[in-house]
Amino acid sequence: MNYIILTSAVVATFATIGHFAIGNKEFLKPVLDSNAPEIPKRVMQSVYHYMSVYLILTAVILITFSLGENLVFENRADVLKFIGFSYAGFAVAQFIIALTSSIKMGIFKLFQWILWLLIAVFALLGAY
Repeated sequence: MNYIILTSAVVATFATIGHFAIGNKEFLKPVLDSNAPEIPKRVMQSVYHYMSVYLILTAVILITFSLGENLVFENRADVLKFIGFSYAGFAVAQFIIALTSSIKMGIFKLFQWILWLLIAVFALLGAY
């Protein structure tokens, strides 16, 4: 068992659970219930579910890699790097948005960047 990749997998699994448990109620539902035009609401619904798919896939991949399985991938290190760089990008983007927003203590209220950063760091460490 690779405990570095397992750490990334555990954080990714918790992030996925939080996405569905909290994100749906606190983000998606208010957007869909808003007075925004229908097309932007459906685009946001699609983006939410794109992220849902990505979160589930990466959590499953990280769990299987941590157990020493390779699934269908020929190069585990490259897949881990892709996952790590993706989540690093998510972390940077969200941190910048949180930092530059008018939300008081935005970097703590938009805290997902911490999860993305942890997933990224441990996935990248596991790749090397």
